Formats: sequence, C-alpha cells, structure tokens
Amino acid sequence: MDIESEINKCIEVLRRGGTILYPTDTIWGIGCDATNSLAVEKIFQIKKRSESKSLIILVADEKMLGKYVKEIPSVAMEINILSNNPVTIIYDDVFGISIKVLAGDGSAGIRIARDEFCKKLISRFRRPLVSTSANLSGGKVPGSFREIEFEIVKAVDYAVNLRRNENSLTAVSSVIKIKPNGEIKIIRK
Repeated sequence: MDIESEINKCIEVLRRGGTILYPTDTIWGIGCDATNSLAVEKIFQIKKRSESKSLIILVADEKMLGKYVKEIPSVAMEINILSNNPVTIIYDDVFGISIKVLAGDGSAGIRIARDEFCKKLISRFRRPLVSTSANLSGGKVPGSFREIEFEIVKAVDYAVNLRRNENSLTAVSSVIKIKPNGEIKIIRK
C-alpha cells in the first residue's frame, strides 16, 4: 500500500464519523475527527475509558493550531522547533473541537505532528485528529502493530496498512503545560 491510498481511505472513514488505527510520530494511535463528538465517544467506548479523561489532539502545523487555540505562547513554538522528540503542549482556551476532547477546565493537549503520514493525513482532512494510544484503558501501550490487542483492531473502522512490520515506534510524547506567566510545568517526561 502507498501513503496516498491510505490517506484517501482514512479520510473517507473520518468524514463518516469513523475511527482509525494509525501510526503516529510516537506510537500506534486510535484516532477520529476531533471536532466530531459522536466519533470521540466511539474512542472512549473502544478503549473502555472514562470520558472524564481528556484526549490528545494532533494538528498538521502551527497555522492549524492557531485555528483552535486562542493564544499560542511564543515559547510553545520554540519548544516545538528545538525539541528532538514529539512534545504535546496543554493549551488553555481551546475552541472549535468536541467538548468531549477537552479537560474539565477547557484546556487540551495538542501536538504538531512530525510524522510524514500524519501531517499529510491531517493537512488533507483539514481538521485535527484525536490521537490516543491503541490499548484498552490502563493496559500496556503497544510498541508495534503486532502488540495491539485484537479487540482494538476489530473495534476500529479502519486500520492503516502502513508500517505494520516495524518493531517499535518511539515512546509516548512528553506532555507539558505552559502557564500564562511562561512557566513550564512538566506533566509527563
């Protein structure tokens, strides 16, 4: 399979409110249109996860980030540029996405995708994607496609047919919160 045909299949599923299993710039993720509340609900059901837990969102670039975040601190862009590893940043005042993705305080963890497939998919879809680990809530995060539980593969609407033979993707992203005064709080290393 080639990237373009996989992107087209994913977009078709996402536009119908479906869920996908896809390789990201960190690990294999379960994703959907982050603006579609019904699709987000499906992810909580697939993972058997409490809806009180927020989900990470992937965007294609800084321009797309600006469509959903009221104010992007300049230090956030510096961190994205300078970091060797993917970093999810928790932003306040997020809008235009499903309320089911947000934390109770209206914030959301958003990462600018670095992976070629993810960037192209999100750019062509023109909406942010939910990205949560491809495991049941509380279970071991799979390091490769082969480690994903069959129950997860069966539950999603489409599993991307790329990079399935890779031994392991990188670890989960770091998660940080940038406070209004510029102070950085590390949530997950």
